[in-house]
Order: sequence, then C-alpha cells, then structure tokens
Amino acid sequence: MKAMILAAGLGTRLRPLTNDRPKALVEIGGRTLLEITLERLRILGIHEVIINVHHFADKVVDYLRAHRDFGMRIVISCEDVLLDTGGGLKEAAWFFLENPASVSEPFILHNVDVLSTIDLRRMAEFHAKRNALATLAVQSRKTSRYLLFDSSMKLCGRRSGEDGEPELVRDASEFEARAFSGIHVISPKLLPMLSEDRAFSIINSYLRLAAQGEIIEAFPADEYYWRDLGKPENITHAEEDIKSGILG
Repeated sequence: MKAMILAAGLGTRLRPLTNDRPKALVEIGGRTLLEITLERLRILGIHEVIINVHHFADKVVDYLRAHRDFGMRIVISCEDVLLDTGGGLKEAAWFFLENPASVSEPFILHNVDVLSTIDLRRMAEFHAKRNALATLAVQSRKTSRYLLFDSSMKLCGRRSGEDGEPELVRDASEFEARAFSGIHVISPKLLPMLSEDRAFSIINSYLRLAAQGEIIEAFPADEYYWRDLGKPENITHAEEDIKSGILG
C-alpha cells in the first residue's frame, strides 16, 4: 500500500510559525508534522510515500535527506504553482500507477496539518468491504463546510455552514451533514476519472462522480481524536493534548 501526504500549502493561517518554514516542518512536542504523519503511515506498513511541496520546498527536501527519508521510499512532487488537493493528486497519479501489480491496491491521501488517532488500517478494510471509489473519514462536529451523506452514508452533496442551502448532486430523501477530516482512502480507479485540469478541489471531483453513480463512502470517525493544526493556537492545544496523554 502507498500513500500521499498533502504538504504544499502556504500555511498562511499558521503564521508566524511558517514565516521561515513550510507547515510540514512546524513542530509539536519536538517532532515535525511531517514526521508525525510519516510515522502514522509506517505503523500501517506503508513504506512508499509521495509528498507534494511548494512553499519552502527545498527545506522539506533537505529535512528528508537529513533524516534519510525515515527509512522509507519518499518521492517529492514539486508544484511550481499550487494545484489544490485534486490537482496535486492528479500530478502525482503516476506514482500509484507505476507498478501494474499494485494498480488495484487502494492508497491513503493524508493532509499533513491534521493530527488524529483515526484507525487507518480499519478505514482501509472498511473501504475494501464497501468496494468504494473513495472513502472519507468524517465526524459529527461543527465546520464551515459540510459534506452530505444519504441514509447508506454515500456522498450526495455539500452545504456551507449550519444554515446554508444543501447542494445535492443526486436524489436523497434524507441526508446527514458531516465534517471531513482530511484523510481519504482511494482506489487507483479514481485517477483516470479526474477530468478536471490544473488546480482543483478533489471534493468537486467527488461530487461530480457521486452524481454519476460512483460510490464515495463515509467512514464515521467520531470515536477518534482529531485536530486541525492550521492555526498557531491549535498547535498549542495539540501539544497540551500530547502532554496530557489524550493521544496515548
């Protein structure tokens, strides 16, 4: 199994911590966000990872070289311009298609700026059993943008905020609004279906494909710890969580 870590963002919400480094190299408890994410993947048995970079890209490359890629095969996908989640994945698609023997094997797509205890192994098994094109870890919490899932927990739309008008891409008599966690399990079959060009959100692709009848599944992750690390105060809270033993 392979993985991609999304680390190309400018980290503007994390300033001043990102004034001299990319968000991937911001530290929590003496460890970078990148190291923490790589360790999570390595525990799952993943040893081949592609990382997209843009902001302070050379510092990420130097950091990985200094740590001998943490004993993994790590490939860098350097973006001259930011391609967003969908464009970044499309640019890196070759990595998941290079070996014909593994083309049918799902892969993990993970934001570098989230910290969680979501069971990636269980999520991958869930994905396989549901025969989904993509599986998204979601939670019942407040967010500015919700994804909508029907009674069988398949993607059917989205909504802005608590009171926004639901944007349904297919019929659903009832739906649940969930917050996305920034963690996906994806079938390589998705990659040639990404018809959008250059910079685009993968959520837009998921909605388009759901409208065409493809299965984009929700993995309920309410039982797990999760924190967005996009702001300096969230970094502080995460450090407190680690010290208190919440993360085990």
